[in-house]
Amino acid sequence: MLHRFRSSAAERLLAVHLTLTDRLACPRCGPTFGLILLASRLVERRVHAGVLGCPNCRDSFSVIDGFADLRAPPREGLPAGLAGAVDDTDGELPTEADRVIALLGIPRGPGTAVLVGRPARHAWVLAAAIEGLQVVAADADVRAWPDAPDVSRLVCAPGLPFFSRTLRGVVIDGRLGPDMIREAARVVAPMSRVVVVGPDPGVDRALLDEGLTVLAADPETVVAARR
Repeated sequence: MLHRFRSSAAERLLAVHLTLTDRLACPRCGPTFGLILLASRLVERRVHAGVLGCPNCRDSFSVIDGFADLRAPPREGLPAGLAGAVDDTDGELPTEADRVIALLGIPRGPGTAVLVGRPARHAWVLAAAIEGLQVVAADADVRAWPDAPDVSRLVCAPGLPFFSRTLRGVVIDGRLGPDMIREAARVVAPMSRVVVVGPDPGVDRALLDEGLTVLAADPETVVAARR
């Protein structure tokens, strides 16, 4: 199953799907300020190169080889992520991804789901399994992962660069901390879920405080929904 994720360096033409840019907010100014795309290379509604600019703060965020750097300043080099390399996933990716798909509870598209940190490695399986769903892999490591029609790749900090209550689902690495988990709760749409993988104690209470309903909680996973 994993062979479809492998590609040579020459084939790794990563791209951000054009429809995703309508949901992006400025990492500096916050979720009420959208970004404007100036694409220098656009192929079949996928942005391979360009700039996302904020009309409020005038900052710009690059898209290079299809990978969007949506980090607020300072942006000094790309740190190591949590997703790992595609070649490190043999024997584990399909089983983990199937569990993520079940916990998200999204039967079909349209819409956008975001996977942050280690769960970003499941974006490719998720996009292939759920028809019409656009999937975002948010982690520094996915810059080197191969292309897929319904997967966009980015890195973000300090929060999630999306408008509030617009996403069909969020799967987030619990190691990213309470601020990022609160961001996941902010961006998820009504009747959609947040899945926290590897949660710290008290995550379920934090999600309740953000207005979500906890559906399931155990040492490995917390699942909550916005009613």
